[in-house]
Amino acid sequence: MRFPKAVVKYRIPILIVTLLLMIPSILGVIGTRINYDMLDYLPEDTDTVVGQNELLNDFGKGAFSLIIVEDMSDPDVAALVERLETVDHVDTVLWYSSLADVSVPKELLPDSIYNEFNTGNATMIAVFFDSSTSADVTIDAISDIRAIAGEQCFVSGMSALVTDLKNLCEQEEPIYVGLAVLLACLAMILLLDGWLVPFVFLASIGMMILLNLGSNYFFGEISYITKALSAVLQLAVTMDYSIFLWHSYNEQRAKVSDIHEAMALAIHETLTSVVGSSITTVAGFAALCFMSFTLGRDLGIVMAKGVILGVIGCVTVLPSLILVFDKPLQKTKHRSLIPNMTKFANGITRVFPVFLICFAVLIVPALYGYKKTNNEVYYDMGQCLPEDMEYVIANSKLSEDFNIASTHMVLVDASLPSKEVRAMIDEMEDVNGIKYVLGLESVLGSRVPEEILPQDIKDILENDKWELLLINSEYKVASDAVNEQIDSLNAILKKYDESGMLIGEAPCMKDMIETTNHDFQVVNAISIVAIFVIIALVEKSISLPFILISVIELAIFINLGLPHYLGQSLPFIAPICISTIQLGATVDYAILMTTRYKMERIAGNDKHRAVSTALSASIPSIIVSGMGLFAATFGVAVYSDIDIISSMCMLMARGAVVSMLCVIFILPALLMLCDRLILASTLGMKKKVMHIPKPI
Repeated sequence: MRFPKAVVKYRIPILIVTLLLMIPSILGVIGTRINYDMLDYLPEDTDTVVGQNELLNDFGKGAFSLIIVEDMSDPDVAALVERLETVDHVDTVLWYSSLADVSVPKELLPDSIYNEFNTGNATMIAVFFDSSTSADVTIDAISDIRAIAGEQCFVSGMSALVTDLKNLCEQEEPIYVGLAVLLACLAMILLLDGWLVPFVFLASIGMMILLNLGSNYFFGEISYITKALSAVLQLAVTMDYSIFLWHSYNEQRAKVSDIHEAMALAIHETLTSVVGSSITTVAGFAALCFMSFTLGRDLGIVMAKGVILGVIGCVTVLPSLILVFDKPLQKTKHRSLIPNMTKFANGITRVFPVFLICFAVLIVPALYGYKKTNNEVYYDMGQCLPEDMEYVIANSKLSEDFNIASTHMVLVDASLPSKEVRAMIDEMEDVNGIKYVLGLESVLGSRVPEEILPQDIKDILENDKWELLLINSEYKVASDAVNEQIDSLNAILKKYDESGMLIGEAPCMKDMIETTNHDFQVVNAISIVAIFVIIALVEKSISLPFILISVIELAIFINLGLPHYLGQSLPFIAPICISTIQLGATVDYAILMTTRYKMERIAGNDKHRAVSTALSASIPSIIVSGMGLFAATFGVAVYSDIDIISSMCMLMARGAVVSMLCVIFILPALLMLCDRLILASTLGMKKKVMHIPKPI
């Protein structure tokens, strides 16, 4: 009791210190860089990442964009090219005038080059940057290019996507937090027993969220997904802990006249239950750290840190606030809307075989849908953005005007003879879906003498170590067709140059697909094993972890199976993260009920009475917790125009409700069915139940 008494005694200093910590936290939030490029999270040793680094280090070129110009005369386009070359961090602008003076007739260029740069009323310009795809300076350069180019020009490429994503996130993120707070507050006002209580909870949780976001400064940067979701998730997940403390404090207050003593007892009681509860949630988030696609580590560390800070805030800051505002809190109490659940619980227990049948019937379609959903995810980040975004419009123009859906780059050994490079280019151009391959050998057509080619163009495409080839493809990024195409191109490349590298958005996406497919299996297995071990230790049972995890896994299968039946495609990261988050965050509902069931059985009640009592006692807490998570995430899901954020929040909101329903209806049935097994496989439980004297 030393710690709880210290918290009560030093409540004012605790609040002062916490408020002072908000100052560096705000500065930390401002100073933390946000990364909007998913490809940055690929393992460093993949060929595409190595190739991108080589391109940047050896050529001084990182990001690459294609610009489509419509209804503009050649002299005006040439003037535009000159202006684009003055933009900071633009390394090279490549147009037909780069290959020959604008006064030279286009017809003197090889037909393939002329036709690929010009079609109908549209002209295409290639722009190389001397900075990486998602660097802040590249994003600034894209904004400058758009400002210079005007409405007749459309900028495609990953950097344009990152720019639009950043702008949209910065507009929406404050609204995410506002919606989460508003709806969570509304849920708590309705489901808790006080009008003022939710605001005290939100003040405590809000300070811990700010502390969590501010401490991300020490990581250097975090993903935009982590930034967008962490505040909402931390609010939703750690709200339970505040509810535990409030209920415990009111119980102790009814027994003890001194509010300070009552709070010390409440902190002691809450600390024991909340630490046990939070461990499963932390384990769920920590499992994400085992992804080789390091976005998982980014989200996992920040969220695990947020849960730990939430626990600390629950037993330090929240008790201090409650004691300071005790009088108004007590005056503004009201009856909870949740009725007594005894009759409902008895009814569920009486007809438990019905819910066992439901459990058995749901498993097959839920598992089938779950597996199908995992196979139907999309990897093209352009699909995350609304159709009216500039990047999406530019990609549509590129496809409509030039039939180009993706661009690859090849780095080939500069010492490779020109004859072999030409042969390689010819083979690559025969691959299905390849529009053309642009390199020195293809520029030097039969009608263009080598001396016409400016030295700076040779420098664009070749240096002492590498020659650069550009390949335009008709196939969309992350499609099966482009992945097969990449395999074919790689096979040709390695035949001529073992050290050659194929890079670009589509090859990176292919690596991402292969990486995350493996990650999904690893993260699922680790989260299940970790939470199994935690439940086994907490409940001192071998059978209970199987029962509890099977209930939550069914809820996960239903939640992630529904998109298949609803005809929805999810962003690839959603199933990986949600399966782990839902397991870690909602298995607490099952643990809460099971712990009470054990207490009732040990106290001498038969299985019917034990399960009914556990269910009726647990339902209010489960409903408040589940609806809190639902409320905090549902508003963001409906509002967000970024599909990754919207999809993940909708899955979390629906997952909270599905887990809540599975625990309330299916877990009691399984406890009834497996009662003997639980007694036999739970340490000391059978002996305690057997030695309870029978009533006369």
